[in-house]
Amino acid sequence: MSVITTIEDLQKKAKCRVPKMFYDYVDTGSWTQGTYHDNEAAFERQKLRQRVAVNIDNRSLKTKMIGEDVSMPVALAPVGMTGMQHADGEILSAQAAEEFGVPFTLTTMSICSIEDVAKHTKKPFWFQLYVMRDRGFSESLMQRADDANCSALVLTLDLQVLGQRHKDIKNGLSAPPKPTPAAILNLATKPHWCLGMLKTKRREFGNIVGHVSGVDDMSSLSDWTASQFDPTLDWSSIEWVKKYWKKKLILKGINDVEDAKIAAKIGADAIIVSNHGGRQLDGALASYDILEDIVNAVGDKIEVHMDSGIRSGQDVFKAMAKGAKGTYIGRSYIYGLGAMGKPGVTKSLEIIHRELDLTMGLCGESNIENVGSHNLVR
Repeated sequence: MSVITTIEDLQKKAKCRVPKMFYDYVDTGSWTQGTYHDNEAAFERQKLRQRVAVNIDNRSLKTKMIGEDVSMPVALAPVGMTGMQHADGEILSAQAAEEFGVPFTLTTMSICSIEDVAKHTKKPFWFQLYVMRDRGFSESLMQRADDANCSALVLTLDLQVLGQRHKDIKNGLSAPPKPTPAAILNLATKPHWCLGMLKTKRREFGNIVGHVSGVDDMSSLSDWTASQFDPTLDWSSIEWVKKYWKKKLILKGINDVEDAKIAAKIGADAIIVSNHGGRQLDGALASYDILEDIVNAVGDKIEVHMDSGIRSGQDVFKAMAKGAKGTYIGRSYIYGLGAMGKPGVTKSLEIIHRELDLTMGLCGESNIENVGSHNLVR
């Protein structure tokens, strides 16, 4: 077995093990994928100040995100169909995150249900909500998350309509996969994945199937979701959410200073600077490139987090240096899950933790909370 030292190593292994339609679902952006690639390039463009002859013994990556203790400023982002990357994927990822001491965010479009994840974990996790046209269903999701003791709600704002991702259309993406000749041929080359799926009953969208009237199979679910993402979602909708959700509220998908100012006034606990990993508006600014402007505008009023493009501990360090109070990884841990299951998620966290720790030390810092703009080359 090859030695795994980077997230890219996990990505290569995941590509070999995960069916093409589900690997492509994660490893793709919308339209030309320009923003998807620029998210990573933005971190690469940023250079760091190397400092020497500083006491960097007893380094600490521990901090807080929305008041919760974390072993490093990293949370697992909500990723749709995580349970199609590996059998029971959401449960395994949540367990790995819990053991590592970082937050896990379960998406509305998960394969394992809210109740499933709660049953198999010990600590509260976070729940990501898509507001649907059926507001009664959205209300019930919030109640179920509350009943499961979720400690924060992550409300996604940048998916009122679905950005076109060409590979998903060409692959005929569905969960479970439709038995097309191309899909069957590809599945035949993924015996490890198939065996795992044969051992689990969790193969559909667990938060939806059985919880919505008339949604009992794959075809009706597809029709329902296509009609349910709510293009009328606006700032008043957040006030509606706050009527039903009384715990911590995080607004995800802020990629503009004006939107950040509005979000700060509306009474949320944190915002996530994000362009949905380059999966929505192709041509949008890389989240890292707008992060500092948003921090300068609202960082004294609301906690600012960031996602999109983070593939290493160095990326986490750079985001913190620009003022983020926390970061989220999506593809980085999904590659680990697809490659090795729960141990792969743990490995991805270990890689990022080690890279962050070494980078911090070589930049002359011993505490993550002291990292700032002085660590960056201007």
